[in-house]
Amino acid sequence: MKVYVAEPLFTPGERRYAEEIDALVRDLGFNTYLPHRDAGVFERGKSSSRTFFENDLKELKECAFVVAILNGTDVDSGTAWEIGYAYAIGKPVYGILEDTRKPTLDLLNPMIVNSIVKIALNKEELETTLKEIKSIDC
Repeated sequence: MKVYVAEPLFTPGERRYAEEIDALVRDLGFNTYLPHRDAGVFERGKSSSRTFFENDLKELKECAFVVAILNGTDVDSGTAWEIGYAYAIGKPVYGILEDTRKPTLDLLNPMIVNSIVKIALNKEELETTLKEIKSIDC
């Protein structure tokens, strides 16, 4: 079962955190698509944004569900788009929010909150949720 890990990916710290979440998902036996690892990082003037868009779109259509990283002063715009698209095509989205700037879920945009099945507030909660999904799927 493939899981799309939606991530902000523009800083080394964001990519390292996404790799930690990706490893957690893979350690539970899921296959993953991690945009910066599997498609690279878009660099203006060096590559076509269309290629990145089409790769990510294909992977969103093929995945079983999405794990979205919600950290930041606001949810990353690309991640927000991926959440909305996944929701629109009927793919469940599970979020993780460990950013102390948003200590409660009511500080997130209601469009994001209502597009996500469950939001974990730490890696342990995410792991528990993914184990539940894994047990249901088997």
